[in-house]
Amino acid sequence: MDKRIKWGIIVLIGAGIVALAIHTFTPGKNEELEAAEKQVPTDKSKALNVNAKILKPHLLTDQLFVSGRLIPDEEVDLSFETSGKITNIDFTEGSFVSKGQLLAKVNDSQLQAQLKRLEAQMPLAEDRVFRQNALLQRDAVSKEAYEQVKTELATLNADIENVKANIAMTELRAPFDGIIGLRQVSLGAYASPTTVIAKLTKITPLKVEFAVPERYAREIKKGTNLTFKIEGRLESFNSQVYATESRINEETHTLTVRALYPNRNGELLPGRYADIELKQKEIHNAIAIPSEAIVPEMGKNKVFLYRSGVAEPVDVEIGIRTEAEVQILKGLLAGDTILTSGTLQLRTGMPVILDQID
Repeated sequence: MDKRIKWGIIVLIGAGIVALAIHTFTPGKNEELEAAEKQVPTDKSKALNVNAKILKPHLLTDQLFVSGRLIPDEEVDLSFETSGKITNIDFTEGSFVSKGQLLAKVNDSQLQAQLKRLEAQMPLAEDRVFRQNALLQRDAVSKEAYEQVKTELATLNADIENVKANIAMTELRAPFDGIIGLRQVSLGAYASPTTVIAKLTKITPLKVEFAVPERYAREIKKGTNLTFKIEGRLESFNSQVYATESRINEETHTLTVRALYPNRNGELLPGRYADIELKQKEIHNAIAIPSEAIVPEMGKNKVFLYRSGVAEPVDVEIGIRTEAEVQILKGLLAGDTILTSGTLQLRTGMPVILDQID
């Protein structure tokens, strides 16, 4: 009996050793690896965190923002039409002057002497014409003799007008109302037609000059209203287009435009830069989306919609563009939810998680 128990124990121990060996050397399933594999998503099942926007019709204003500059209505470098020594300077720098006002003068003493000599000959010449005319009435003198003295009088008058014109060239007068700048010469200096005496600027009104891209060329016309701002001033200034260039600039592909600002009290000075805003049109109840939501592809434009937790692309037809939005003419409806971020990573049917909805 003891032998049987002993051999039974030995058999049990041996069976246990064999079972252990089989379990050790037979490959089995790795539950941790299976769990890890289940947690690694494929490309199709990977969700992307994005932002979205629910479309609502709203007012869309087509605005164009460009930079420009303020230029004077008129501006000229003042100089004499003749040469000579400056004898008078009759303006104060930085002051307002009226059209026709005498500003400066060069020496005209020689011309004044010529004028006096010619004017002194006038009474005698006129008397000759009078006497010859009286004699002609009595047939006491030929008509040729009368015409001769009459021609001499006309020549004398022409000489006097010529000298007066030369005297006028020695005077520098304001060609228009404006502000005269700093003078560049001194009394007694010799001036020629190339010598700039000062700059005269008309600042009422002011011109606003700017350029718009060629695609806006047809929309900018005489009478178009605009507003502009300048640095250091909080308020906006209203202006109106009065003229455009006759052609598009071939190098910049822009159209040069000018508008007028009254500047009645002279508060603005020419030469300043201006930030210009043009309102082209207003569209009520427009469907518009952020520019970053548009995905150009193969000559078309598409937008990704959020549908049942995944991204679905839809082709759209776009209208006007503003700085931040694009008008959608076809493809979207009010109430649609569009994806506004991660658009370059999105694919058809890709699961998405909405982080933010506007």
